[in-house]
Amino acid sequence: MKQIVVIGGGVVGLTTAWTLAEEGHQVTLVEREAALAEGASRANGGQLSYRYVSPLADAGVPLKALRWLLDPDGPLRFKPELRWHQWAWMLAFLRACRGPVNRRSTERLLALGALSQQAFAQMQQAARLDAIALRAPGKLVIYRKPEEFARVAQRLRATPGGPEQILDHGECLALEPALALADSRFAGGIFTPGEAVADCHALCLQLAERLHSHPNFRGVQRAEGRSFRLEGGRVKALIARDGQEIGGDAFVLAAGLHSRGLGKSLGLDLPLYPLKGYSLSAPIVAGEHRPPEVSVTDFERKVLYARIGAQLRVAAMVDLVGDDARIAPQRIASLQRACRAIFPRAADYERAEPWAGLRPATPSGAPILGASGVADNLWLNVGHGALGFTFSFGSARIVADLMAGRPSPLPLDGLQLAR
Repeated sequence: MKQIVVIGGGVVGLTTAWTLAEEGHQVTLVEREAALAEGASRANGGQLSYRYVSPLADAGVPLKALRWLLDPDGPLRFKPELRWHQWAWMLAFLRACRGPVNRRSTERLLALGALSQQAFAQMQQAARLDAIALRAPGKLVIYRKPEEFARVAQRLRATPGGPEQILDHGECLALEPALALADSRFAGGIFTPGEAVADCHALCLQLAERLHSHPNFRGVQRAEGRSFRLEGGRVKALIARDGQEIGGDAFVLAAGLHSRGLGKSLGLDLPLYPLKGYSLSAPIVAGEHRPPEVSVTDFERKVLYARIGAQLRVAAMVDLVGDDARIAPQRIASLQRACRAIFPRAADYERAEPWAGLRPATPSGAPILGASGVADNLWLNVGHGALGFTFSFGSARIVADLMAGRPSPLPLDGLQLAR
């Protein structure tokens, strides 16, 4: 039995803490904010998309990015910074925007998604997670451009055997009648049965409740970690801003973007950059609104729609603007226009609650899991980008196995820190 300190109180840190407590370790969770899950876990898209995991870095993205930047309602914004880290991350991202690299990354993430689906089912049962608005309506990705849809459909036909279904415009409307009110016709869609949605924030809070009653959980410490105390190649303590030291036998860095600053204190350069995303949570009034039942992603506009409980969650956008979590009114207005154009009667958009969050991403889109390489007892669970909710359960399982000296349940090629 070890005394383990998990740093980070979002969905990645909480799932890691639960998994380690179930392994029999004494676990302390450290969170810098006054409440848990207030960062990227607060109001994200709520997707548990185990099959739809293709990373942002793809062969066509650089050219698309130029068009997006010229479109006021485009999914991308870029603000240059006088910081080498931003440009180094961008260069690494561009190197990853090649077809072969994207295919390898997608294969890794599909394997991680499948593992995470299994781990989620086990955790849901063990922790009795019954208040998370979980549904499995499937995921429909709609395509507006015929050439884009044809390319995706051709690729799926070339690799038969998967659960994905290729639908034309009429079949998309039959599957999701709420699309009949959309402002334009679609070339077609790809539907994946079984994909799920849930309230990530509610899951975090309920999992925290379960942790507090777990016999191996030592509690949450509110502290902003600033550095580590290292002795003999091992971390002895996390040093907080106020000078307090939080000791343990092993440490797991799962603090999202803040992991980068903590890693630097040990000379660890984590390739993390914030992908700023936005969401709206609009109330649904029974009998008055007509929300989509399946999870819908508008491929060209990069907007996803999901009914989570009595709300329609709309999430979109990738803003490369540094550590700026402020809500930009023009981006929210753009999201409102997108909602009204495709699902005009889905929810009460006038009362929609806006949100913006910073998602910690690696250039390849794959998380960094396992040994840190700078200290024998420091482990990494970082860099999940926009798929933190989906991958958190599988990532926690991998890190727990590695910490126990067991082999990873799947190959770690491309999922570890490059040296």
